[in-house]
Amino acid sequence: MKKLILGMILASATIVISCGPKSVAITGPKYTSSEQLAQGKTIFENSCNRCHKLPDPTKHDDQGWIKTLSRMAPKAKLSDDQHQMVYDYLISANKK
Repeated sequence: MKKLILGMILASATIVISCGPKSVAITGPKYTSSEQLAQGKTIFENSCNRCHKLPDPTKHDDQGWIKTLSRMAPKAKLSDDQHQMVYDYLISANKK
């Protein structure tokens, strides 16, 4: 009986973990048009500002933003395209 209960708990935990929010890994810039970068800025300002003060784009380098956004995009419920646009905006603003 204990093995059956333990098996059910493990199966439930596996389902919960596998159904959690996921974000596609960003590996580099994709969107470079001024319109797409402006969209990324708008998404960044509207989505991130809901929960905390907006970070300065120069706070992280490209790899730092990849790490930060991969953690935060699911919390902000960003689509993969929105995630990419925010990343592209941040690294473009970081290079100015």
